[in-house]
Amino acid sequence: MKRLINRRPSWLTALLLGLIPFFIIGMIYISHSDARLLENPDDRLLPSAMQLVDGIKMIAVDEDPRTGQVILWADTAASLQRIGIAMGVCTLAGLLFGMLNGMLPYVRAVASPLVTAVSLVPPMAILPILFVIFGLDELSKVMLIVIGIAPFLIRDLQGRIREIPAEMMIKAQSLGASSWQIALRVVLPQVLPRLIDSVRLSLGSAWLFLISAEAVAAEQGLGYRIFLVRRFLAMDIILPYVFWITLLAFVMDRALYYTNRAAFPWLGGRMAKEGA
Repeated sequence: MKRLINRRPSWLTALLLGLIPFFIIGMIYISHSDARLLENPDDRLLPSAMQLVDGIKMIAVDEDPRTGQVILWADTAASLQRIGIAMGVCTLAGLLFGMLNGMLPYVRAVASPLVTAVSLVPPMAILPILFVIFGLDELSKVMLIVIGIAPFLIRDLQGRIREIPAEMMIKAQSLGASSWQIALRVVLPQVLPRLIDSVRLSLGSAWLFLISAEAVAAEQGLGYRIFLVRRFLAMDIILPYVFWITLLAFVMDRALYYTNRAAFPWLGGRMAKEGA
């Protein structure tokens, strides 16, 4: 008899099984919403399906009379621009400093303690400092994400480089490779897949930092809108915004996952086994 640990569902079975928790959560929400609205039709905590549809129409279809914009798309564009710039900076910084720290012992001796210390600083604790230094414009929001994510990427890539078998480095040097050639031909192909995976894992934290910064100081953005309408208990707007943020993060995660598989096809088997 095949052991349970060796049994794997087909893709269709896995899809159906994955939908079960969402179906259960939906049923629980609907039942609690109906119960609250039956007791108090003016209850705003758990809006009905029709109220959610009306809220989505208001934010995603109707123009804001004050600005003439459709607020969901304007907020999405502002937030995606911020997180895109920040994650791009984090990726480049993580790759550059991670490789330097991992490959060069003298650089690691100087920079690694600082990177470790910065990575242990709670980014939200220094948010007021960032607003003082960089102002309330876009730079402070980008810097919050960079300070929160880049040290993690640097440390992760540094560790990955130090895990590369020493035999590979010795063989490359025996064949006459310079430090630059070793970096490009040996180290870079090893760390790029890990870098993309690390960026994927850091997306949740990046969105958290962005929403927090937008909630404190912004005039547009997904986090700004959520905290703007919370004072009115407008759950018919807050819940669609939360779902939309989750969907955006999921799409970004899947895009990075399939980019990794396309760029490094030899990872396909390992990623499938890990359930990534």
